[in-house]
Amino acid sequence: MNDKRFYYLVNIQYLGFRFSGWQKQPQQKTIEGMIHKTLKFIMPHVQFKILGAGRTDAKVSALDAAFELFLDDGPIEDLDAFLALFNKNLPSDIRATAIKPVNAEFNIIKDPKMKEYVYLFSFGSKNHPYSAPFITNILEQLDLDSMKKATSYFVGTHDYTSYTVKSQKNSHKLRTIELCEIRKNTILEANFFPEKSYALHIKGKGFMRYQIRMIMGALIQLGKGELTLADIEDSLSSPGAKLLTSVAPGSGLMLKHLDFS
Repeated sequence: MNDKRFYYLVNIQYLGFRFSGWQKQPQQKTIEGMIHKTLKFIMPHVQFKILGAGRTDAKVSALDAAFELFLDDGPIEDLDAFLALFNKNLPSDIRATAIKPVNAEFNIIKDPKMKEYVYLFSFGSKNHPYSAPFITNILEQLDLDSMKKATSYFVGTHDYTSYTVKSQKNSHKLRTIELCEIRKNTILEANFFPEKSYALHIKGKGFMRYQIRMIMGALIQLGKGELTLADIEDSLSSPGAKLLTSVAPGSGLMLKHLDFS
């Protein structure tokens, strides 16, 4: 009997539009559920478990996500062959890009890592329907200059009470954002994309539920004139004083890069 456990870090990409997020849920199609189902199919007699680097919401995508694979029945003999077989049986909207062994000390949840998210959006006219899984479309005109100015307010360490849903007791609301800025979209291109689209880039070690989507929601409200720059400043200097309720759609958000220290 082999009582040694084997550990692997698997990098993946996925289009989240038809999934109810990462976490496995009853009667729901999820990324974790689909990965587990595929592994069970290609390793029918192997005891295993998987643990994701984090949870993404419904319709959120990833260009560079990861999960840890734990095996109890022996190591993977040929990593390239395993990766090819895994991809052959995954659905077309999930792709494994790499696999490597890690040791028992590696902890995919607790080990320090930097996450970069991007939120793609366009505004001013209706997009081609095929753009819907990738880009949030705002029909109104937006004050892009004010939105760009406001992104700098989020850089640094702040209490993000105003930028998350009611969470569990003792949740940590103080978070540090290393980078926050709006750029021209150069992440994805397609002939059915609008002529101009934009990307909010946000980088940090950890984010609360809906935090990035609520930051984007507040920026959209600012662009529409429903909030002011002073409102954005107040939401960070006096957290919870102003109720923010706008959560931008999940389909515009993607995890761009995950970097383990």
